Amino acid sequence: MDLAAILDVSSRLKEQVRRVVVGQDGAIELMLVALLAEGHVLLEGVPGTAKTLLARSFATGLSLAFNRIQFTPDLMPGDLIGTNLFNFQTNQFVLTKGPLFTEFLLADELNRTPPKTQAALLQAMQERAVTVDGRTHDLGPGFMVVATQNPIEQEGTYPLPEAQLDRFLFKIRIDYPSRDGEREMVRLHGHKTSSPRPEDFAAEAIATLPTLVAAREQIATIRLSEPLVDYVVDLVRATRTHPSLRWGASPRSANMLATAARAGAALAGRDFVLPDDIKALLRPALSHRIVLAPGAEIEGITAETVLGQIADQVPAPR
Repeated sequence: MDLAAILDVSSRLKEQVRRVVVGQDGAIELMLVALLAEGHVLLEGVPGTAKTLLARSFATGLSLAFNRIQFTPDLMPGDLIGTNLFNFQTNQFVLTKGPLFTEFLLADELNRTPPKTQAALLQAMQERAVTVDGRTHDLGPGFMVVATQNPIEQEGTYPLPEAQLDRFLFKIRIDYPSRDGEREMVRLHGHKTSSPRPEDFAAEAIATLPTLVAAREQIATIRLSEPLVDYVVDLVRATRTHPSLRWGASPRSANMLATAARAGAALAGRDFVLPDDIKALLRPALSHRIVLAPGAEIEGITAETVLGQIADQVPAPR
């Protein structure tokens, strides 16, 4: 699959999703980058900002098997993964698969379930496999988690641990749409009180899993020059020495940022990465991986502000 084919499929997919989800163009672009970079996504926003609809629209456009799990305080790991049940006819234990066994998993309101259940996703997100009673089950190359969370200031939420946050390629903030965007949303969806579905807008499969896998293989060949490798590493390492941060980004985040930059370059029609590709993805790729120092929080400094300072301080290769 060449770059022209990737651009054609991506353009048609974005166009279809924008017909369904109004006023969230930035989130749509980052979701597409994450899909091509084989990364998981965390969507954060208040209820009613189309987070679920955004995920469902991408799954429909790629003809991926889709499951949605509503995370609640009483959800147990077995409800997510499944369990082995004894079959008296065969005298063997058989795995009754849970909703985790799918290609596109929407983990809705992930931070409303306790840490024990949150942790059940760790192996699945890292290895695209789960282990039940000592046996490992592959989830396939199409497995992707799109998790949603409400702002942590809301009641009934459990902060996601750093180890879990580090598995997400991007944290995408879903803000309120502009007035024009909200007006268009009401015009399109304001004829009923139930949530809209992609099928209501004649959404169809633009591509399939083999097409997505082929696109990922092509993106892996996008050239990242040695100076840009140094640039990615220097940006990540700068988070570990910044005075406003208690914890910096992990080595894993450098690999993820480089992969995402390759996908961003491909969507720009290039077979090579530029420094701007890396800078454009720095905040969504690292903001959830760094921890502010207490003094910085008191002063009202945000993770995005710190990352902006780092982007200005670390010299980009020419």
